[in-house]
Amino acid sequence: MITVLSPAKTLDYESACPTRKHSEPDFLDDAQILVEKLAKFSEKRLAKLMDISGNLAAVNVERFQMWERPFTTENARPALLAFKGDVYTGFDLRNWKAADYDFAQKHLRILSGLYGLLRPLDLMQPYRLEMGTALPNKRGKNLYAFWGARITGALNDALKASRSQVLVNLASNEYFSSVVPKKLDGELVTPVFKDEKNGKFKVISFFAKKARGMMADFIIRNRIDTPEALKDFDADGYRFDEGSSSATELIFRRAER
Repeated sequence: MITVLSPAKTLDYESACPTRKHSEPDFLDDAQILVEKLAKFSEKRLAKLMDISGNLAAVNVERFQMWERPFTTENARPALLAFKGDVYTGFDLRNWKAADYDFAQKHLRILSGLYGLLRPLDLMQPYRLEMGTALPNKRGKNLYAFWGARITGALNDALKASRSQVLVNLASNEYFSSVVPKKLDGELVTPVFKDEKNGKFKVISFFAKKARGMMADFIIRNRIDTPEALKDFDADGYRFDEGSSSATELIFRRAER
């Protein structure tokens, strides 16, 4: 079973790495094409493209200009340990063992606007480039066109290597839109997390992001390999709701506190 996640805007390149294991991303040549294009942008142009402040644009212009190969543990960091957004607060990495990282490396993938698809231990240099960015390039008008079927192909390779036919989608719509479901060599299962508010259950973005991370952590640490076993997920008050679920969409609800 392969699980996919979205990346995060917030990054951590300061804290100590709990593992020395690392690997190289598969799509570095593609990433370099994007970096070389973006490194020529002015701060004003990048701010407009990404709809970010001038200060953030300045930081990212510098990142693109400083980006270099080869990637080493001196200039890059494993992806799972570099992302620090809401999704990644759901991981209990302090209690991970070496075997957990090994399992994650085989069964977890992170979608990325710049790197395409990352394994947890793939080294990455800091960046900001959301998948929905309308960046014209030689392959099309945006990043979805740039990546085309490459990400889907890499996921099929991962499914084959894991001897599985199940892809668990824990990514946002923006990022999962880079995947072509019709070309997947397997079954797609999407967990959905709903919180009760004023007597009604609905997806609340902040809580759903953290729940996706918690479920990914649950999958890794418990070596989950079937959709049926996902139903046992009960972290932080979530419970599987059989009545509102289907074979392809698993609904988890959490009562109002």
